[in-house]
Amino acid sequence: MLPREIDGRDSIELGCGTGYVSAGLARRGARPVGIDNSEAQLASARSFQQEFGLDFPLLHGNAEQVPYPDASFDIAISEYGASIWCDPYRWIPEAARLLRPGGELVFLVGSVLLTLCGRDDGNGPAGEELLRPLFGMHQVEWPDEPSIEFHLPQGKMIDLLRDCGFTVEQLIEVRPPADATTRYTHVALDWAPPLPGRGSLARPQTRGDKRRLARSRLSPRVPSGAWLLTAPSLRVLPPPDARGCFLMGASGSTSALS
Repeated sequence: MLPREIDGRDSIELGCGTGYVSAGLARRGARPVGIDNSEAQLASARSFQQEFGLDFPLLHGNAEQVPYPDASFDIAISEYGASIWCDPYRWIPEAARLLRPGGELVFLVGSVLLTLCGRDDGNGPAGEELLRPLFGMHQVEWPDEPSIEFHLPQGKMIDLLRDCGFTVEQLIEVRPPADATTRYTHVALDWAPPLPGRGSLARPQTRGDKRRLARSRLSPRVPSGAWLLTAPSLRVLPPPDARGCFLMGASGSTSALS
């Protein structure tokens, strides 16, 4: 899920948790900053920095209101951080504010279909029946969880991206490989291949005179131990004065990386 061009670029991780995504960026030459609203998570991130010899700023704060001026970063990234725990109508415009022209936004979230088909009680994997309405989907609460997630239908996400200056060019659906494996119980392997499942990875595109399309790549550059999912992807091409964004799926069946 990492951008192809990283070395020498300024990045902000929105909802960084223990900072492993920013650590991966730092090892590839970026100048990362992490922000999270959990001091406990940040304490773990600082401990890992000391353990692995890394040093980059970690802020205790709100990813919807980042204390940096406009156009401070080349990359904004969120891997199940602000991308699911913050209101997209707040954090995505904030990410756009923080990015320089031609900057990149990358984020990973739960897909629409899994949100609609996931069981409330957690007893068993998602099925083929829609258990909640698509229209009006925004704030999602699970009965067995005290937390609140935020998910938008694809149409609303497209609208939001366009409102932030992006032009949607193409919708792509991908699926997990035949040899995919999973250790999760909420998605079965016989469900995921025909139905795009968990994940939505947004990878923006750099701006250029030729307005070339960014390539779609899910590669082992994802942090060790992570798993990749396949789901719908949206290719987004920015207008000349906009920041780039490539929204892509990651999915319901998993492929473990070691």
